[in-house]
Amino acid sequence: MDLLRKLEILADAAKYDASCASSGTEKRDSKAGGLGSTEGMGICHAYAPDGRCISLLKVLLTNACVFDCAYCINRATSNVPRARFTVRELVDITLDFYRRNYIEGLFLSSGIIRSPDYTMEQIVRVARELREVHGFKGYIHLKTIPDADPALLAEAGRYADRLSINVELPAVESLKTLAPEKDGRAIRVAMAGLRTRIDAYAEAKKEATRAAPPRFAPAGQSTQMIVGADASTDETVLTTSANLYGSYRLKRVYFSAYSPIPDASSLLPPSPPPLVREHRLYQADWLMRFYGFSTEEIVAGGEGGMLDLAVDPKLAWALKHRAQFPVDLNRAPRELLLRVPGLGTRNVDRIIAARRSGPVRLSDLARLRVPLRKVAPFVCAPDHRGQGGLLDRADLRAIVAPREGIAERVDPAFVAALAKPYQPSLFAHV
Repeated sequence: MDLLRKLEILADAAKYDASCASSGTEKRDSKAGGLGSTEGMGICHAYAPDGRCISLLKVLLTNACVFDCAYCINRATSNVPRARFTVRELVDITLDFYRRNYIEGLFLSSGIIRSPDYTMEQIVRVARELREVHGFKGYIHLKTIPDADPALLAEAGRYADRLSINVELPAVESLKTLAPEKDGRAIRVAMAGLRTRIDAYAEAKKEATRAAPPRFAPAGQSTQMIVGADASTDETVLTTSANLYGSYRLKRVYFSAYSPIPDASSLLPPSPPPLVREHRLYQADWLMRFYGFSTEEIVAGGEGGMLDLAVDPKLAWALKHRAQFPVDLNRAPRELLLRVPGLGTRNVDRIIAARRSGPVRLSDLARLRVPLRKVAPFVCAPDHRGQGGLLDRADLRAIVAPREGIAERVDPAFVAALAKPYQPSLFAHV
């Protein structure tokens, strides 16, 4: 099989792994020698938290696998074309793509061939050759295999910026049913081992006075969960995510909507979940990590343990907790402002900074490109009172819900209309 065909098969097979965003690593470049950087711009598919764009070659070493996980397109019994790169081929492709300015880094995963140890050894060889032989300083994310020898995982951390181990499914019981060859406990033990090494590296780096400590995955570790392959509710998904963040200090938990595969097991649902469910879970994950929301609060915005798919989780929560509003733009602490639908962390910080110089008005939010239709009912300011029955209106959801296909515009007439007190009709019940 020629190299181009291998690349076509193995790049396509890698699309099911969502956990390839690059972020949080050390800044490196090749000014003093070597090849590549973690700071370059180019054809990109991943963004760092500071806005840097990092293009990644996202590929599998092989899509052959000895495991037979029911939900996986590359399972042992799947009838798909198989391919495998040699270590030399994958190193050459990565370097060639970098020189052509196609990529700035590599995301490498693999099916299990022969054994977990053998597969992990091949993955590590790719990273080691890129770093030590070719001086590659670009971003490398390696998907690690929890059943592999801990010494191999430790070596992977020397060369990778980020490591990840997929927990696969939200519930351990589901993993036993759909992927009986995988051990949920082993996955968490391996994640704990990575956390210990990552923490030790971070601590040693702070305390080092002379020689730099041995490098170990400076961008931390992440994981991925498949959503919709089992009967787990959004509450279960988010509870599992919160536990993973707390127990292993993960940088990210990624969600991947289940996609039906050919000749699927009868244990799997016949159709995929709504794609918007994955989107809402990412929004909920953001609320947990940056807005101070608990899992219970987020889930309370929906019904039966599932998020409201029609509106974002923060708005869903606010609509069910109207008694906590309106929030005063000029007096409320940061924690309360972050609860206002439509106000993100950056704009909240801008509001707090601006009110040191004088009162913040609703009209000032327009200049920050804040979605006024969503924000106005939940705040009060010198030029706008959120009271007057607005929060009690039965049609509030319709007012603040996103308009399909219509971009949010700053409309002074709309703002003025919302600012007027609402007087319900005496005959509304007739």
